[in-house]
Amino acid sequence: MSASIVVEASHSTHTEPRQRFVQCASPAGLHRVAYTEWGDPANPRVLLCVHGLTRSGRDFDEVARAFAGDYRVVCPDVVGRGLSDWLADARYYGVAQYVSDMVTLIARLNVETVDWFGTSMGGLIGMALGGLPNTPIRKMLLNDVGPHIEPVALERIRSYLGKPARFASLEEGVRHAAALAASFGPLTDDEWTRINTPLLHERDGAWTFRYDPDIAAPFSASTDEDHAAGEAFLWHSLASIETPVLVVRGESSDLLSRETVRQMVEKGQAVTSAEVPNAGHAPAFLAADQIAIARAFFLENNGSRA
Repeated sequence: MSASIVVEASHSTHTEPRQRFVQCASPAGLHRVAYTEWGDPANPRVLLCVHGLTRSGRDFDEVARAFAGDYRVVCPDVVGRGLSDWLADARYYGVAQYVSDMVTLIARLNVETVDWFGTSMGGLIGMALGGLPNTPIRKMLLNDVGPHIEPVALERIRSYLGKPARFASLEEGVRHAAALAASFGPLTDDEWTRINTPLLHERDGAWTFRYDPDIAAPFSASTDEDHAAGEAFLWHSLASIETPVLVVRGESSDLLSRETVRQMVEKGQAVTSAEVPNAGHAPAFLAADQIAIARAFFLENNGSRA
């Protein structure tokens, strides 16, 4: 009986999140990156889940619970977001810095390889890291993102990114965040509350988003030439990835077109695809059928075309 109690207590501990921090560096100094960890901390099999532009690692709570029995699941708040520090110099908000931070995080985890679940910006970071020689990424799921981002989506992002927003209550902030992310899919009020509450905090008598408004600075300053160079780099990175990649597209995504997915499958070495109905940019992966797509890819096979 006592052995049973120990096992149950251990299992309970592994299905609850643990908050951790790792110190990283930019050319402007040091900063801390927060991450939430699930599962057995001694498990050498790691699933690294990286969120979108203004989101947080807590977007992956349901994914983490679903995988915690098989993986040590690690969900960072990318620098400038969530519980992570803000950079001293906003010029360094970009994929190069984020890749550097993820390499430092993987070193902290003390594992040789990771599987990667990247939503939107998290997928861009994954493509950049996955295309490097000796990459630690073993398998990668790209959630509604590719090397080419549709211009209409860039304009939509520009319309809200970094704009001041203050709310009289947490509930008002949650509703506003839900409106911005409406294309995630038909989520319930409880689901919106669970994934949006970590995005907000109370400061000076009002509720505001946790992300640094200055993450918009490099985005706003980028030129057409910058976008073209970045896209060319990502196509090259994707083509260099030898390990399995699954591209998941929301059926009505304004950011990732079916044509881009087709080209990713054609140009990649081991790229397959799936499409999620009743979702745009980006599928929330809260529903069981969406999580099943990820489980089939990471745990059952090398990914199969849907």
